[in-house]
Amino acid sequence: MKYRKLYGTDIEVSEVGFGVWSVATKWWGVTDEKLGLKLLREAYEEYGITFFDTADVYGQGRGETMLAEAFAGMRDKIVIGTKFGYDIYSHPGERKGHSELPQRWDPDFIRMACENSLRRLNTDYIDLYQLHNCRMEVIQNDAVFETLEKLKEEGKIRAYGVALGPDIGWREEGLAAINRPGMASVQIINNLLEQDPARDFFPVAEEKQVSLIVRVPHASGLLDGTYDPNKHFDKSDHRSHRPQKWMEAGLEAVRQLSFLYGPDTGRTIGQAAILFSLARPSVKTVLPNITSEENLKEFAQAVDCPPLTAEEMAKIEELWVGGLNKLLEQPMADSKTKPTPVAAR
Repeated sequence: MKYRKLYGTDIEVSEVGFGVWSVATKWWGVTDEKLGLKLLREAYEEYGITFFDTADVYGQGRGETMLAEAFAGMRDKIVIGTKFGYDIYSHPGERKGHSELPQRWDPDFIRMACENSLRRLNTDYIDLYQLHNCRMEVIQNDAVFETLEKLKEEGKIRAYGVALGPDIGWREEGLAAINRPGMASVQIINNLLEQDPARDFFPVAEEKQVSLIVRVPHASGLLDGTYDPNKHFDKSDHRSHRPQKWMEAGLEAVRQLSFLYGPDTGRTIGQAAILFSLARPSVKTVLPNITSEENLKEFAQAVDCPPLTAEEMAKIEELWVGGLNKLLEQPMADSKTKPTPVAAR
């Protein structure tokens, strides 16, 4: 494994992280909790993954308690990012589909949420505390960040950031977050098939020295070879929210990007997708959806593959602006839905 530091901090994260949502909820089809705990342990012990990204809303706190269970007595070995903002306390029960629970951002709630996360994680500090799917008015709310600064001063959190969502987009919110003083990180959606608005974030994040965390690098299975056009997903599975025509367009896009993967390149398609985001200096870690020992191994070993060359990155850019973006935008326009609601986390 290779590691990168979050700008302006002493927090070092593995280039491939582990998004705990894939094993702590039913949103990605993993229901075997024993397998989930095994994958968490193997990620660290076998592959050197040290960054684990969770949220209080994942499994109504189970994403946090799983980390405490998997890494008992090893707190100093791992880096924990968790999130807050959804009111899981007044509205118990895991949310369904793409719906969102009500959110709260007042200082008392933030403190209460932090204390509960600390308790579930069985720790006295959180490495990265992230606002979960907040809107512009929250990013502009000084009271929120004054509270976070106080939590830093008290040693309860080491750094804070924003996780954009629930779906792709949020350009103005992302730029506002990157420009917000004190921000350590912004979590975004970025992959070969969903490059905007992340392309606008990269230069600003590098200039402002704000680290980016990338999720959904495999576009719901299109970029890891697991998508089956003949398979229908249960409504509780986030992949079921992808418009069929978008997935079909995605398969055509993957064919156009075949120069990035295969025996001659030394990379699988899943590894190439991870390396695409890691090619940006401002991106510090990528969070693939890990659901099996096989894809854990494949994704963790992406960092040992040949990095994408400048020529390959230039060809990707040429394809994107030359029509690949339009190929993928049209099905979304036809469906009259927001892009990629499947990515909500």
